[in-house]
Amino acid sequence: MANKAGEDYSLARVPQSARRPFYEVLILRIGALACVSQVMLGAALGYGLTFWQAFWATMLGSVILQVVSWGLGAAACREGMSISLLSRWAGFGKLGSALIGGAIAISLMGWFGVQNGFFADGMYKATNVLTPGTWSLITGIAVTVITVYGYRFLSITANISTPLFLFALGWATYNLLSGQDIGTLINDTEPAGPLMTMPAAITMVAGGFIIAAVTTPDISRFMKGPKDVFWMTLIGTFFGELLVNMIAVLMALSLRTSQVFDLMMALTGLLGASIVIFSTIKMNDINLYSSSLGFSTLLNAIFNKRFDRRYLTWVIGIFGTIASMLGILDNFIGFLIYLGIAIPPVAGIMVVDYYLLKRDRKELDITREQGILPPSCEAYNPVTLVVWVIAVLVGWGTSELGPLHADYGIPALNSLITGAVAYWIGRRKREVLKRYTFAKSLI
Repeated sequence: MANKAGEDYSLARVPQSARRPFYEVLILRIGALACVSQVMLGAALGYGLTFWQAFWATMLGSVILQVVSWGLGAAACREGMSISLLSRWAGFGKLGSALIGGAIAISLMGWFGVQNGFFADGMYKATNVLTPGTWSLITGIAVTVITVYGYRFLSITANISTPLFLFALGWATYNLLSGQDIGTLINDTEPAGPLMTMPAAITMVAGGFIIAAVTTPDISRFMKGPKDVFWMTLIGTFFGELLVNMIAVLMALSLRTSQVFDLMMALTGLLGASIVIFSTIKMNDINLYSSSLGFSTLLNAIFNKRFDRRYLTWVIGIFGTIASMLGILDNFIGFLIYLGIAIPPVAGIMVVDYYLLKRDRKELDITREQGILPPSCEAYNPVTLVVWVIAVLVGWGTSELGPLHADYGIPALNSLITGAVAYWIGRRKREVLKRYTFAKSLI
């Protein structure tokens, strides 16, 4: 294990002696999916789509998430590195890894604010004491304290809150099935609220978990082998996405609302609603944990020195708490759609570089046997930076957020594929150009 609580190999390989049992990481993964934000997403889909539309949006979005999670998670398990550290030798270089670390860290800090805002709002509704802002402060600091102590405390929190959440969800499902004609809900041809487009829905599903999919390395690096990573991501993605999403869809169709607290109160009363609210802790400590790892890599790349992850966790936790007090929850759906466009290209680029081009694999293989990081990496990869911008613009331009205000295909998938294909072409052309320039210099 790490030498000090809270370090967790943020700037080093995780040695085999520190790898954790399969079930432990699986519970952590399921806990990251089977959470209140997934219920929020399912409720939003159920409010804007029919049951079968929501089902296919969830399935297609889940395929995107599974491919990203497995590809990056297996590489990280092999190398024992977090996502932002691995990116140095998987297409992005030191400067690019700093940008990834910063982008992911800021995104997860936003997620922390979203989750904490929901937690605080639920606590206020449940107790009717203090104010949502005061609850945001209390809950934000509490989660920060848990996260300061690193991976082991994340596991303990997940072991407690995940079974409680599943119990509350099962309770709500039982009450839903007991009091409704499920066949009517499933076959209803009208959504509960304003109609949502399918591409927007699929992008929401992918965007709702894309950050966690891209940061799969932050927990899969503690697994013992790529085979374990495959089953962890498969069970976690489809169990959490499909099961939790579709239950929430049925809730929204039945009760004609997308408000999660109101749904759980109607189906389970205050106790069940309180358990679901409490479950945000297990997701939020993971958000904060990966955010601190991202900032650790960012600051190391900029200042070339090591920053204690525990102090970074405090800073991020405080900023995230302030964001939740300012009402970041109000922008939840728009936030998901932006994430679903901007983050997938990172995965596409890294998978192509690590598995197909293998530019740094020889150096990684040599140093992995020694249990150390490669002594150097490229400062930056200009092809990566250009491709990332192009892929984000393609995803944005083919979405409702773009100038044409209409979806063309699936924006999340458009940006992912553009990033992967454009990077492969860009690197190949760059290599050809280098060989041509070298040959010309010999003439």
